[in-house]
Formats: sequence, structure tokens, C-alpha cells
Amino acid sequence: MVSKSTTTISDWSSLNNELICYLQVAAVEIVLPAMYTVEANYNAKYSAILYSYLLPLGRLRLLALTVNLPSTISSADTEAVRKAAIKSALTWQKDDLSESNNKKNAYQKNDSKITSYYVLTFDIQISEIEADISNVDIGHFDNNSYKNEASQRLTHHFGIGYFKEELVLDSSDRAQQLQVFSWQDWQLILTTLQTPCELWRYFGYYLRQLESSVTTNTSEFDSEQILLTKFMSSEALFAQAISVDNALIKYGMQDKPNSALVTMTLAQRSNSVTGLVYLQHMQQAATVWSQLSTQMLYLASEKVTAKVEDEDNKEELSALQSLHWWQQLTDESLFSRHELVRTLYRHPKQPLALQ
Repeated sequence: MVSKSTTTISDWSSLNNELICYLQVAAVEIVLPAMYTVEANYNAKYSAILYSYLLPLGRLRLLALTVNLPSTISSADTEAVRKAAIKSALTWQKDDLSESNNKKNAYQKNDSKITSYYVLTFDIQISEIEADISNVDIGHFDNNSYKNEASQRLTHHFGIGYFKEELVLDSSDRAQQLQVFSWQDWQLILTTLQTPCELWRYFGYYLRQLESSVTTNTSEFDSEQILLTKFMSSEALFAQAISVDNALIKYGMQDKPNSALVTMTLAQRSNSVTGLVYLQHMQQAATVWSQLSTQMLYLASEKVTAKVEDEDNKEELSALQSLHWWQQLTDESLFSRHELVRTLYRHPKQPLALQ
């Protein structure tokens, strides 16, 4: 679905920031050969940035595709560009998978057990003005202002209907599936999920729903927003927490189930208003945890830098130390962040021995 309305949602979120610590290499701009035809036929411009993350639960290959179109383009041509761009991304994914498999064979690396997800975020921008800046006085030219006036984001979405009608997907192999989100829906996902743990689990949930829709010829979700709401109100949100809780009891580190986890799970299962309140509490706690983590990393970085006498190694050691702790602190789910923040708030009131 494509509409001419635009959005002003920010592309910054705490989760977007936290994902940075999991980058394997710096983000790189890649070439999508098929997009040359799109540029030539529709007077378009594109950029494709690849982000390669190694998260605690697996690899994430995120391709951020931006296509800029002239304001005079028709709705039909806009949809044609959208289809061509996605097919171009699917070709890239196929080639990337092939190259990845060849590397594994060449170096005899047995990492087939590591789960990988491929994700495409698709941003369509419409140029509202055509400006000739060749004679502009650079000293008085506001580049940021020009960018804001020059283009606006086109609101568009993908639902299960799009994948069933427009794309041919192999539902038998999840590794081959490219998860496609509009820029608007991607921002909504990041803002709602808040943690890398939930983001990763959402990818698995998304593919299961997509597979079910394709194999049963039903519609499990009409939009990403509906599916996201469904995920956040499902017991899947607490699956990992329950697994960890059971392990703690099994190995004698805990004598009974976490009472807060039991209460929240039951509220989620009954689909009650209380469940929504608990979800709000977890999301608030996740924000607090993210803010506290940032402050801690800043202080820790300062201490490491102050202790190292070798000036050449200060910056490198500080960065490595910060990266290690950054990953440790961000590898917490919504529920675990809630429990950690709750413990911190209760700390001053605890007996001295327990503190």
C-alpha cells in the first residue's frame, strides 16, 4: 500500500543506538545493478547501506534501501519502482547467501548452526522541488534546510497480501526469506520492541506468521503494525524469561518461579488490561536501563583512559572495554530490564547486608 501522505517520525531510537555495538564491520554502501535501470527509467536515485550485526542469538544482515523519486512521478510508476527495488534486493540476498556459503566451504567453517536473518528496510523519498544550487552563495546556504524542503518520505506499508500476491517466497526455508519493512514500520518496530533480544525474537515470530499465511492461504496479518501488536500481547514475549527462570530453578540458583514473571505471564495470557499496564512498565524500565547503561559506559571509559599511561593505546583500550560492557548491558530483554531496574530502585531500602 502506498499513499501520498508523509511522515515526520524520527529515525533515531535507543534500540537503533544499541545495535551499533553488535556491528561486525562498519556499514558499507553496496551496488544493486538492477537499480541502474530504475534510475534511468524513472529519473530516480538510490542508496543501499548494508549493516552486518552479530547478535547474541545470531547474525543480522540489514539492508537499508533509500529511493528518491521526482515529485512528478505517478502512483503507478511509484509502485513499479517499489516492486523493482524489492526484486533487486532479493537478487542481492540470493547472491549474498551464495557468497557466504562459498566462504564457509573454502575455510571449512562449521557455523551452520548459527541462525541468520535478512532484513530490508525500504525508504521512498519524494523530491518536492528541483533546485539549481550551482550559483548559491555557499556562505549563506543552509544545507539542512534545503534537504528538508527537497524531499519528504512517502508513507507506504507491506502486509501479508503483498507477499502472497507480488512476491514468490519459499516458505520451507526461512533462511532464504527476506523480511521487508517500510521505513515507517521499521521505526515503529524499533520504538516498540526497544531491545535487541525482542527484535531478534520478533524476526522469528514474523517468519512463522508469514509461513503460516502462505501455507494455509489465510491472512495472519494485514499490516506490520497489527502483527507487532499481536506479538507484544502474546506469551512469546516472555518465552525466553520463562526458559531462564526454569534453568535457575533446575540448577538450584532459585527455589521457586519468579513471582513477577508468573503474574505478568498470567495477565498476558488472559489478555487483560493489567497486561497492557505491565507492558508499559517494562517499556519504561527498558528506557531507564538504556539511559543508565549509557552513563555507566561513559564513566567507565573515562576511568580506563585515565589509568592507561600509553597515549597511543588509551583510545583503543577504552573503545574495547566500552564495547564489551556495552554488549553485556544491552543483552537484556524487556522483562530482565524491568527486574534489574526494579532491583535498583529497591536497593536503598534493603538491609545493609543484602546491599
